[in-house]
Amino acid sequence: MNATHDTEALASTVVTMASQATWFIEQPTLLGHQTVKSFEADFRAFIEQMIPQIEKLAAAQSADDVPANVALAAIAEARSRMGEPEAAGLQGEVERVERLARSVVSLVGHHDSLAGLRMCLLCDRLIDGDDAWEPYDVGRPPGGAARSGRVHAACATRCR
Repeated sequence: MNATHDTEALASTVVTMASQATWFIEQPTLLGHQTVKSFEADFRAFIEQMIPQIEKLAAAQSADDVPANVALAAIAEARSRMGEPEAAGLQGEVERVERLARSVVSLVGHHDSLAGLRMCLLCDRLIDGDDAWEPYDVGRPPGGAARSGRVHAACATRCR
């Protein structure tokens, strides 16, 4: 297995978990108890896998590096959420697991930022250093934040 394949495999796992976490957060109805427990197990395993990777990336930065310090704060928050006891009732459990899902999404963003990974916003595949890309800004959602990033030049051409 080569480094490019390892990076692509990690990127694929990261995208998959971020998608699952986002899907879980956006569910308008309550999921069944066993489904919630299954998502919790996946989110916990992923968070436990990501924490040391992000800590390693943050340690490679200077002590006053803002993105690294923000990532370390997100790790502390994720650890706190992982320490929360099981909640009473299905609604409480869903809310608790949603907080874990939010940590997954947060850690993915911090990992990508510190690792210098850039994902295409159109195809969700890694933009390698050799790939032609274009900046891409998505319209402003409620709250005024813009989602900006990069897209493969080929993806941008297909969408025009």
